[in-house]
Amino acid sequence: MKQKIVAGNWKMNKNLKEAKELIKGIKKEVKAGLKDNTRVIIAPSFVNLQSAVKKTKKSIVEVAAQNMHQAKSGAYTGEVSADMLTNLGIGIVILGHSERREYFAETDELLAKKVDAALGNGLEVVFCFGESLEDRRSGNHFEIVENQLKKALFHLQKENFKDIILAYEPVWAIGTGETASPEQAQEIHAFVRELFTKEYGDETANAISILYGGSVKPANAKEIFSKPDVDGGLIGGAALNAEDFAAIIKSI
Repeated sequence: MKQKIVAGNWKMNKNLKEAKELIKGIKKEVKAGLKDNTRVIIAPSFVNLQSAVKKTKKSIVEVAAQNMHQAKSGAYTGEVSADMLTNLGIGIVILGHSERREYFAETDELLAKKVDAALGNGLEVVFCFGESLEDRRSGNHFEIVENQLKKALFHLQKENFKDIILAYEPVWAIGTGETASPEQAQEIHAFVRELFTKEYGDETANAISILYGGSVKPANAKEIFSKPDVDGGLIGGAALNAEDFAAIIKSI
């Protein structure tokens, strides 16, 4: 059964004091009333992960990391390994985010290695993918999405996908003045599900959760989440406000 998931990516925001306050607010807002198959995930910065794990203990809120290195250990200044994350009690990591691809030149080939390292260490992966404004305007968006998924994920075995959550990011609709409609989100999500049907069969395709990551807000969440192939959201700015994040969660 597909899970409904709302994940908040805090990016490089919130110091320790602010992070504790935000977690307190989120817990207060969403402590009850969610359906059994609904998950709430937050992804603070690395320096706040240990505190976040402690603050969310015995709550419905799960904690994810925003990134990790593919190597087990070594001379990689400033990087964090899968083992370091799991040792903190982290069970989820976001990989392939558009900002990592753009600002840190992460390729699909590199992401395949990161996915393998994460799964090999018992981490669940929120895998991000999506096309740029140029790709959308040129009509290459389906090809771009297909290539990103195939290169980074389609070497995996069917059983691995129980630990994969997909997150579609229409990069062209984030901070560009362009707007992605719920119908456009559904179109890509349905396309992705069909790709998985062809490669891994109906059971895998229908079980995998596909989140939407294109500027979801309280005002548009319910309409976006109503689409049959949209299983939740990867939330950016709105996840930094407890009331807004809770409103999006409740829209599920």
